[in-house]
Amino acid sequence: MKKIFLLLTLVIALGAFAQDSLRADSIERRVNSLTQQLETYERLLEQNSEKRKQDSLARADLLRKIQLLQESDRVNKASLREQVREIEQRDSMRNAMQRERILNLRKSTKGFLVAPFGDSLFTVYTKLGPVMAEERAKNVTEKIELLVRDDYFYQDSLLIVSHDGTIDVMYNDLIVTSVSDWDALWMVGITKDSLANNYKATILDFVSNTRNRSTVQNIAARIGLVFLIIGGVILVLYFIRRLANGLQGWIVVNKKKHFTGVRIKSYELLPPDLHLEVGLKSISILKWGLYVLTFYLSLPLVFGLFPFTRGWAQTLLNWILGPAENIWNSFWNYLPNVFTIAVIYLITIYLVKFLKFIASEIENGHLSLPGFYSDWAMPTYRLVKLLVYAFMLVMIWPYLPGSDSDIFKGVSVFIGLLISFGSTSAIANAVAGLVITYMRPFKLGDRVKIGEVTGEIVEKTLLVTRVRTAKNEDITVPNSSILTGHTVNYSSSSKELGLILNTSVTIGYDVPWRKVHELLVEAAVATDGINISREPFVLQTSLDDWYVSYQLNAYTDVPERMAGIYSELHANIQDKFNEAEIEIMSPRYSAVRDGNASTIPKD
Repeated sequence: MKKIFLLLTLVIALGAFAQDSLRADSIERRVNSLTQQLETYERLLEQNSEKRKQDSLARADLLRKIQLLQESDRVNKASLREQVREIEQRDSMRNAMQRERILNLRKSTKGFLVAPFGDSLFTVYTKLGPVMAEERAKNVTEKIELLVRDDYFYQDSLLIVSHDGTIDVMYNDLIVTSVSDWDALWMVGITKDSLANNYKATILDFVSNTRNRSTVQNIAARIGLVFLIIGGVILVLYFIRRLANGLQGWIVVNKKKHFTGVRIKSYELLPPDLHLEVGLKSISILKWGLYVLTFYLSLPLVFGLFPFTRGWAQTLLNWILGPAENIWNSFWNYLPNVFTIAVIYLITIYLVKFLKFIASEIENGHLSLPGFYSDWAMPTYRLVKLLVYAFMLVMIWPYLPGSDSDIFKGVSVFIGLLISFGSTSAIANAVAGLVITYMRPFKLGDRVKIGEVTGEIVEKTLLVTRVRTAKNEDITVPNSSILTGHTVNYSSSSKELGLILNTSVTIGYDVPWRKVHELLVEAAVATDGINISREPFVLQTSLDDWYVSYQLNAYTDVPERMAGIYSELHANIQDKFNEAEIEIMSPRYSAVRDGNASTIPKD
């Protein structure tokens, strides 16, 4: 039994499905038939309309010819009048046939009601351009409902305006509905102008009556909405206050965990107490900002409910929405420029990193270029980096906001003039620093004498050079002074050739010069820092009246110890001469040649 019952159920379901399918197919065929019939009638109506136009032109031409004929041409007049009567008869017959076809078509064609708020006003049968009849009826309904809701509706603003092929019922700039020739044909026995006037009167009556009925209800509803908005604002303010107090309480409870101060490396930007105070103040400022924003946004809602304050509501909204919209539009329109700037910046950054890598390889000796010294690497890198960044700025400049404005250009010119007139000496020092870099008169760590300053080079910049003296005095020398003066470098040849330190003594003629040479060389050899691989030598620089000037010259490869070497060398000279019982002095003589002993040494 269960199988039989299931089988019967399946058969009934299949039968119902087949019946529904047949019914749907029948409805679809009927709709297609009506559509085809409607299109056929429309083509016939178009043809009849065209023939009517041709007959009207022919009739007008015949009447013109009749007026031109003289009394003697009665036969021709009669013939022309007969032709006019035939045209009028054909036109009358076509109108009758057209009326009959439209009546038959209306029986089988569904019209679409224009029914704002459920009240039927009139029916739309035909399309207008690409807009179908159903959509036309829906659009007209929505526009009429919009007029009803307009608190500033003015009856005299509802006008009839003729356009190409249609007559429009307009309210200000709004086209409420349009009447075409086809609309008039479907309303048998009425012209297009009359139909447009009927539509205007119908719409005007409906809007006026509906607004009169709903005035009291609208006022009561608006007052209720005002109280509802006030209650909503109070509720929002309450939740903002609760949220702010909760956040401040959480901050106080967790201050030791989250508010330990703000540090940038070893610098304490905000101590813990000030960090906590900033957090609490920020929550308080945010709370009051939300209070003001909530109250401000509630005013347009309240003012927008009443016609006489609706303008205020729009003004208040424009004060916020206008700048916000401008900012958003400016930001959105500027996004392509942001991406362009980002691409240029990223390319520049990676190019600078590549240049730094090449410079580091040259400086470390891993890469060598003929004629390019390793100490040129980093200064050249800095110079090229500056040029690359300047080129990047030139490329980015047109994409900056406001770069083409006159104010932006004026400020740029003003800053350029300030830099030009206020940094003449700085530019001179920078150029001198660049020249000094590639002249290579000294490098870091060299022992030099610049003007009256003697010391070790501890820093080289584009503008100045810093020298540390033997007394640990750091002296800053402008690069322009170095370029225009003279510089003595004690270290540049000390490793290869050796720096010659020299000092002079004057000894009387009574001391044999060979003995003086021997003692001076022994003093040099005994001095720490003197390079004994290169033999010291003595020069007799002058033969004065009472003494001989001896100059001791000794080599060293540690010029940075020059002051100490000189001190020790002088001490050793004294020791050697004292051991030899020779006084280091410059004697003065008054000689009378009366047989006294001569100062010529015996040996």
